[in-house]
Amino acid sequence: MSQRPIILGIVGDSAAGKTTLTRGIAQILGEENVTIICTDDYHRYDRRQRAELGISALHPDCNYLDIIQQHLSLLRTGQPILKPIYNHSTGEFDAPEYIKPSQYVIVEGLLGYSTRGARSSYDVKVYLAPPESLRTEWKVKRDTSKRGYNKEQVLEQLRKREHDSEQFIRPQRQWADVVVSFYPSETDSEHSDLLLNVRLVLRPTIPHPDLSKILKPDGNHLGSAIRLELDRDMGKPVDVLEIDGHATVDQVTELERMLCNDVPHLGQFCSLGGNPDIGKVTGTTGETLQSYPLALTQLLITYHMLKAANVFPESAARAAATATE
Repeated sequence: MSQRPIILGIVGDSAAGKTTLTRGIAQILGEENVTIICTDDYHRYDRRQRAELGISALHPDCNYLDIIQQHLSLLRTGQPILKPIYNHSTGEFDAPEYIKPSQYVIVEGLLGYSTRGARSSYDVKVYLAPPESLRTEWKVKRDTSKRGYNKEQVLEQLRKREHDSEQFIRPQRQWADVVVSFYPSETDSEHSDLLLNVRLVLRPTIPHPDLSKILKPDGNHLGSAIRLELDRDMGKPVDVLEIDGHATVDQVTELERMLCNDVPHLGQFCSLGGNPDIGKVTGTTGETLQSYPLALTQLLITYHMLKAANVFPESAARAAATATE
């Protein structure tokens, strides 16, 4: 049984989908078993100070990277931290919070892989890389509805931050075990959130589930909606798993069985059938939709967390309860 928390990193640019992915994985594992840390809380300056200094939140100098690294080291050994809190609504800092890690810790944010010490603390590292046009759409939607900006202000902010995104955020892709890219289907004229496809770059830095059946034309029961290919990413060989938004429930269930093969009881713990909330997203008109590409992405990452823990889900839950006593 794992004697320390299992730590997942989810890194990506602003509005890349980090929080949506984090919440879904926490629901699968059981929110009572998961501690979520946002590295935005480690900003060095509040919103007013950043404007005065002319520095963006994406710049390393605007963040306490050394404290992030220190806190990750403490969390990895099961020790508590006193975490700062950045309030996105006010742009100011709230009182710090005492955090005692659960069995699983998810650390999401902009600069989580910026230092070698921080990178060494993660068991699984994920990077989110949607097309910039889609990320712009998501950021405009989020910041105008939740953070009090208008569209022109958001677009101007993106323009000013582009240099820092290119220099400091996107290079972190090289450290990820899994690179996740949601993208719209070419045949989806209405661009529905329900029909987003996903491209998963699976690097050989961690052992991935055996999906070799997808490569065999005579053994692939998943159809053209789910594909596995050999490719190169940043010059290195990788597997690439693609799942289309129009994949059927039968195809998704078949892929889920492949994911469950290596981890006993994974299907009972976090299957689509057992947890109808997996893959849920809010559509552009406020309706709740289920995205199979998102659901399978959440399941794949959960698979890796459970493999890292090297425990059955029931044992992991008991370990979490012990850790919080």
